[in-house]
Amino acid sequence: MAPQRENVNLLFKLYCLAVMTLVAATYTIALRYTRTSDKELYFSTTAVCITEVIKLLLSVGILAKETGNLGRFKASLRENVLGSPKELMKLCVPSLVYAVQNNMAFLALSHLDAAVYQVTYQLKIPCTALCTVLMLNRTLSRLQWISVFMLCGGVVLVQWRPAQATGVVVEQNPLLGFGAIAVAVLCSGFAGVYFEKVLKSSDTSLWVRNIQMYLSGIVVTLVGVYWSDGAEIKEKGFFYGYTYYVWLVIFLASVGGLYTSVVVKYTDNIMKGFSAAAAIVLSTIASVMLFGLQITLTFALGTLLVCVSIYLYGLPRQDTTSIQQGEPTSKERVSGV
Repeated sequence: MAPQRENVNLLFKLYCLAVMTLVAATYTIALRYTRTSDKELYFSTTAVCITEVIKLLLSVGILAKETGNLGRFKASLRENVLGSPKELMKLCVPSLVYAVQNNMAFLALSHLDAAVYQVTYQLKIPCTALCTVLMLNRTLSRLQWISVFMLCGGVVLVQWRPAQATGVVVEQNPLLGFGAIAVAVLCSGFAGVYFEKVLKSSDTSLWVRNIQMYLSGIVVTLVGVYWSDGAEIKEKGFFYGYTYYVWLVIFLASVGGLYTSVVVKYTDNIMKGFSAAAAIVLSTIASVMLFGLQITLTFALGTLLVCVSIYLYGLPRQDTTSIQQGEPTSKERVSGV
């Protein structure tokens, strides 16, 4: 029975990752279309805010269906959301950290060459693995560590674009850029693993946790909307530049966000990273057919590395989806040997 249960769990994880990969790839393609074809670009900050609202509404609807009747639904909201300010504050942490990450990533891109940015920002993959080891008391085998760094290299190659010379001279501060990218990488690893720890450290419903996080997310993104584009939004309107394709992108982002939380709940953040890498490869291949993108040798090599790394990471039989009890030594947690 144990091997059969293990096979069922593996198939479920593969199903979750496959769906997340397809949703993420479709979202990437649709997003690229809206940013290249629409004559009047919409405000991306408002799209992010609306995405948070839709994710909140979807989570509320799923929770209502999960609880079964209106009375239990109201009691669940009253107990876990309205009556638990401490839990709400706990889920404010990833929202704030993600906001810092996005701002630091933008700052880094302003002070680093695009190629340098692409390479250094992929350090978030091994950083997530390290946070998983340190914060969740898990161990990774040497083969898993090798696959993580192989994935990092594969994503770099897949996204690699040769630098193009321009006549525009941009004043850059590389030291500030590297500092910003370091903060963004740390924030990415910490926020993802923190949310995973909150999800798996109690029996609270996944959808209750989502509601708690999206409430704080709406507040954070609203601040970002009026901080970044407040003046233009007052002049042109909140929904300026929105088309049916923009709404499709927002819907896909909302579904992808919900499915990401399911993947984190039932697998882990490292597997989420592998799924995101597979989505990059899939969306790039689709871009070849839809937008005439040329396949390069670096892309082909990067795709091979991504595929091999996914295979290698899946070889060990060790369960990495639950938080282990006990305190192994730091050396044991990092090496897993």
